Amino acid sequence: MPKRRYLTFPYATPVALVYDSGNYEEAFQKALELVGYWNLRKEQAELRAKGRYLGIGLSCYIEACGLAPSKVVGQLGAQAGLWESALVRVAPTGKVEVYTGSHSHGQGHETAFSQVVADLLGVSLEDVEIVHGDTGRIPFGMGTYGSRSAPVGLSAVVRAVEKVLDKARRIAAHLLEVAPEDLEYREGRFEVKGVPGKAKGFQEVALQAYLAHNLPEGMEPGLEATAFFDPSNFVFPFGTHVAVVEVFPETGEVKLLRYVAVDDCGPQINPLLVKGQVEGGVVQGIAQALLEEGVYDENGQLLTTSYMEYAMPRAAHIPRIEHGHTVTPSPVNPLGVKGIGEAGTIAAAQAVVNAVMDALRPFGVRHLDMPLTPEKIWRALRDRVPVAAD
Repeated sequence: MPKRRYLTFPYATPVALVYDSGNYEEAFQKALELVGYWNLRKEQAELRAKGRYLGIGLSCYIEACGLAPSKVVGQLGAQAGLWESALVRVAPTGKVEVYTGSHSHGQGHETAFSQVVADLLGVSLEDVEIVHGDTGRIPFGMGTYGSRSAPVGLSAVVRAVEKVLDKARRIAAHLLEVAPEDLEYREGRFEVKGVPGKAKGFQEVALQAYLAHNLPEGMEPGLEATAFFDPSNFVFPFGTHVAVVEVFPETGEVKLLRYVAVDDCGPQINPLLVKGQVEGGVVQGIAQALLEEGVYDENGQLLTTSYMEYAMPRAAHIPRIEHGHTVTPSPVNPLGVKGIGEAGTIAAAQAVVNAVMDALRPFGVRHLDMPLTPEKIWRALRDRVPVAAD
């Protein structure tokens, strides 16, 4: 048996990319455990003996996300930097406005970004407003794509919050007549170390920043900061997905019985948002594998011009998606996050196609092009007789 090799990180690939961090075997083993892989193989053999054809398909992926750094993409010919910007402005009342260039189109940025800002500042979620997609108000931004919103956009927000907290700490220290390093910040309060009763709340400090009656010498009034974040590397989320199907030779129909997704996007800011993004992507990948196809006639005229001809997945096509996670933080941004937006679309189509082809092995079918429609499978099996498993 060959000796098992383990990667050490950061890992330089032969194609110039450097993987930031990963634990691929852990995700793989967790997926096998969740789906009960070896028991499924036993069940598969038993069902084949009865003329039923179960298939098990795996897909292991690594994705380059958090598109950056600007210097690298510039060398590749890009005519733009891939940094992100953020402005964090605290009002005299302690309310917080966050202006970000990461424009949300359904991923839940307002929720995730608010959670991080509220946690760092020790304020309530209701006191944080996220402003995005308004070119008349935000400083500048490079947008949302390639799962870069959290690794790049939110990292810029974190850097701006850190600047705000640094200024607030210096104001609080001045008011309390101690050195800034003598303060610790907990639950929205600057407390003197060892004397928790001697403290200034964040809202009180914000008010004093705008009253400007008693600020440190040379400090400007106000409490806001702008930050630009240009990461040193991409981030590389990864995972293993497993699909279990049954194929009915008489009709070519594929029934998806189970789907297990084990993903690692680093620390999860909001697990519910992660789950939603994975499930949306998985459904899209399943549709690509089994249903969706653009069909043209001999003149190049598109024939699938409406949902009457272009098949889309329905609820009946999709089983309950079972989730598992591993957590491998990235070293290239302050939150250690990696992004999750495309994970389901990357992994699902391959897992489902592999499962279908696994079910068709007794018939000697080794390749079919997506989508694996019932007609295509039926035609492939029409003149074939199953043989005993090898």
